[in-house]
Amino acid sequence: MSDHEQQPAADRQPVTPEGADALRAYAARTRTSANELAAFLEDVATNGLPAPEHTTPWEEVRDRRLAELAAQRGHVA
Repeated sequence: MSDHEQQPAADRQPVTPEGADALRAYAARTRTSANELAAFLEDVATNGLPAPEHTTPWEEVRDRRLAELAAQRGHVA
């Protein structure tokens, strides 16, 4: 039996195969994001903070992300 075919523990509710696939995909995306953050933090620890002129203000990042979310929803947030 493969890892993807294991039976759930006795005190747990099973999930559908589609649900399990979605959870694994989310875990992979989360793991990737965590690895990217860890690499950035290690770079800062080794090399120091980047110069402000080489960074993007958080307000711009926030506004860009809010615009992306609004576009995905099809209406303004």
